[in-house]
Amino acid sequence: MTIVYKSTRDEKNKVSASQAILQGLASDGGLYVPTEMPKLHLNFEELAKKSYQEVAKFILQAFLTDFTPEEINACVEGAYDEKFSDPTIAPVVKKGEDYFLELFHGPTFAFKDLALSILPYLMTTAAKKNQIENEIVILTATSGDTGKAAMAGFADVPGTRIIVFYPEKGVSWIQEKQMVTQTGENTHVVAVKGNFDDAQTAVKQMFNDQALKAALAENNQQFSSANSMNIGRLLPQIVYYVYAYAQLIEQGELNNGDVMNVSVPTGNFGNILAAYYAKQIGVPIDRLICASNTNNVLTDFFQTGEYNRQREFHLTSSPSMDILVSSNLERLIYHLTGDNAIQTKALMDALSIEGKYQITPAMSEQLTDFFADFATEAEVEQSISEVFAQTKYTMDPHTAVAKNVADKFAVATDTSNKMVIVSTASPYKFPRTVVESISGEKSKENDFELVQQLETLTGIALPNEVKELETLPVRHTQVVAVDAMQTAVEGILNLSTN
Repeated sequence: MTIVYKSTRDEKNKVSASQAILQGLASDGGLYVPTEMPKLHLNFEELAKKSYQEVAKFILQAFLTDFTPEEINACVEGAYDEKFSDPTIAPVVKKGEDYFLELFHGPTFAFKDLALSILPYLMTTAAKKNQIENEIVILTATSGDTGKAAMAGFADVPGTRIIVFYPEKGVSWIQEKQMVTQTGENTHVVAVKGNFDDAQTAVKQMFNDQALKAALAENNQQFSSANSMNIGRLLPQIVYYVYAYAQLIEQGELNNGDVMNVSVPTGNFGNILAAYYAKQIGVPIDRLICASNTNNVLTDFFQTGEYNRQREFHLTSSPSMDILVSSNLERLIYHLTGDNAIQTKALMDALSIEGKYQITPAMSEQLTDFFADFATEAEVEQSISEVFAQTKYTMDPHTAVAKNVADKFAVATDTSNKMVIVSTASPYKFPRTVVESISGEKSKENDFELVQQLETLTGIALPNEVKELETLPVRHTQVVAVDAMQTAVEGILNLSTN
């Protein structure tokens, strides 16, 4: 079957998979979704014997139907190689009664590596398929991890340029150092005097600015996105949910057909949406636990049906989730409306203009797959401390949010299903929170000293990539106000929009 992609805001805007990947964001401001889910026979007895690469080829071929098997094969083999420190790529480890799906064994120690290692291959292949000779300019806002992972993937890839905006005081020291020391002649990193939502909104506006689009075309350039608004970022994330279930079968922890629950630390809603899509294609997932930090706009949405971004913005120890506008929720909203682009656009316009929207009771009734709650900062620290004390397993703050909310779900539902907790980042990305939580003491040491202390405390080998961050030269120093972001882009690209 051939699967095409349509915009959540215009029923007539339909494109191929490769065109959707190239565009990133639909021209009408919407997000691309598959017109239908592929009809797959997921034989988990067979999949349990397959490598991550083999599972990835099987799933991606089903969604990216205008890519040849040879093209998919080349993309997967290029992406998932020795740059991952664990040959399993995304191992599932049992600690206590929980199963941790570890997605931090890639080059930047965060789950974004799983998708952003393959996106440059998908994008350059898509450009060739569509005879695109323009330079592809990746324009992205990051709440911490996407930026580094995207730059690592696109650094010095011919025919591409990447510009990343991040909130100046909204990421960890390690995250910032990873970005500002990034090499590659085609990489550009700019700090923004604002939060992630400010940066993300400005990036969306640039995608939809017709004068800017014309100036790019005149310069033989075009925008695309590397964050989860791009369907090419989202689809590879489905793979690790399929693979996780297959691993649990292989480990004898599940019988084929048993259901599992997954708890996902959630900010922009892409990671948990991938789990939702995995369930749609046949992965036996019962409940999807949407775990938020104190920026709990999604918790309120799932509990009340109202999405309201008009609230205090909190800087937390889990910065990749410090988000009040969860862009990927638009895709779920679209599905809840019965694929009604007019209704979806009206809700998104209300969010943009009024700062909130309310879904209908009929839409709310379709959310029974989801359970939502949030963890306070104190609860995050407590979860890190307790899990380490009980199992010697070290969680980063984002994983701790998912663990805390998973525990709340267990109390609320008295479930006997296996719980998979999505472990999205290495503890080495957030050493201060982890060390202070485990030791129970506030530390005056700097983050680099804390990294070494973390190694001593936990016995987890300190990666060389983290070790060298202290001495790597800073290559990116630009800081701009939110309203100067477009000017910064025009300057980087030598554009004239007059």
